[in-house]
Amino acid sequence: MIRSNKPYVLNKIIRGIILAAVLGCLWHGYAWYQIGCLPSTEVHGKADAGIVLGAAMWGDVPSPGLRERLDQSLKEYRAGSFRYFIVSGGLNASRSRYTEAEGMAKYLKDHDVPAQAILLENEATNTYENLFFSREIMKRYQLNTAIIITHTFHGRRAKEMAESLSYIDPQLSLVESKVLKKVPNHFREILAYSKWTLIKLGIPLSI
Repeated sequence: MIRSNKPYVLNKIIRGIILAAVLGCLWHGYAWYQIGCLPSTEVHGKADAGIVLGAAMWGDVPSPGLRERLDQSLKEYRAGSFRYFIVSGGLNASRSRYTEAEGMAKYLKDHDVPAQAILLENEATNTYENLFFSREIMKRYQLNTAIIITHTFHGRRAKEMAESLSYIDPQLSLVESKVLKKVPNHFREILAYSKWTLIKLGIPLSI
C-alpha cells in the first residue's frame, strides 16, 4: 500500500510557518530595540551645517511634526551648533505650492534666520536621498561636518545612512514628538529599518 505523503508535507509547511513567525517576532523585537536604543544624540561639537530632514507639508506650511524638527534646528542654531541650515525634501503633495525644503526655508525665515544661512535641497523623496543630496550640497559649499536633525524614532536609520555615505563624524540632534503617534510611527520605522538592513546586507532593493 502506498502511503500519502500529504501529512508529511503539511507538517513541514506548518513548521515553516511557525519558524517564520518566531523569526519575525525576534527581528521585530531587535528592530524595535535598535530604534529605541539610540546612538549619542548630544551635540558634542560645532558643525558646519545642520541638516533638517523633511517631513509632510500641510498645504503650504510645515506639518506639526515637521515644525518640531524645525524648532529643534532653531534651538541648535541659536546655541551656535552650526552655521548653515540644509533643509532637505522635495514636493510631497500636489496641493502644496512648495517643496518640503521651500516650506522649511520660509518657516526659518519667519523665525529670523537670514536667507543666506539657508541652503535648499529640493529633490529628495526619502531619507537616503535627503542625506545623499545634502552631502552633495555640502561638497559644493565646502562644508565638512553636519548635525542631522530629525525625530528620535528616525535617528538610528539616519545615522547609519549618513555613515554609509561617508559623512565625517555625523552628529544627531533629535526631538521626541509630542504630536506624532508613537506606535504607528515606530511600526513604520521598523519596516523602513528592516528594508535598510537588507540593503546593507547586499540584497538589491530600491532605497
